[in-house]
Amino acid sequence: MDHAHMDHAHMDHSNADHVHHMTTVPPTNDHGNHGGGNGHGSMAMTFNLAYTNVELLFTGLTINSPGEMGGACVAVFLLAVLYEALKIGREVLLRRNQVTVRYNSMPLGGSDGTVLMETHKTVGQRMLSSAHLLQTLLHVLQVTLSYMLMLVFMTYNGFLCIAVAAGAGVGYFLFSWRKAVVVDITEHCH
Repeated sequence: MDHAHMDHAHMDHSNADHVHHMTTVPPTNDHGNHGGGNGHGSMAMTFNLAYTNVELLFTGLTINSPGEMGGACVAVFLLAVLYEALKIGREVLLRRNQVTVRYNSMPLGGSDGTVLMETHKTVGQRMLSSAHLLQTLLHVLQVTLSYMLMLVFMTYNGFLCIAVAAGAGVGYFLFSWRKAVVVDITEHCH
């Protein structure tokens, strides 16, 4: 119902139960709130070293002290190490569970008229197997963890960014030596 055309000046409002609420939001210069925004849906897009009022991944998970920031950094560091372990661990499991091995040989003519044989090893895995199901579940976990680490980095908090980078570096150092290295023995251009 449109009341815009009515004259409210001559109406009796003495029995009406009106409640007037006036909410004011004071201006703020709170530069410590760089984790999840300032309450208006915006997010700081510059790196900072705040350790109070920093939202971390979930609403309500807010860092409000140096101790909480230290704990969050340790947790993020360990998540980054876990991500690297998952990445390399999946590769190790894949090599361990390979089931189809096929060798393909092709004759190659040598420059001096000799015939060389080049051998390629083809390896596969069955789709409907417990190993492939495990690989799929670990892949989902790895992707979820990688996006969570990306979102942590996107808080632009320097402490958390350093924790992500340091955890990735330590995780790579600890686990990458197990990574498969393919060496082509027929490659002559070293």
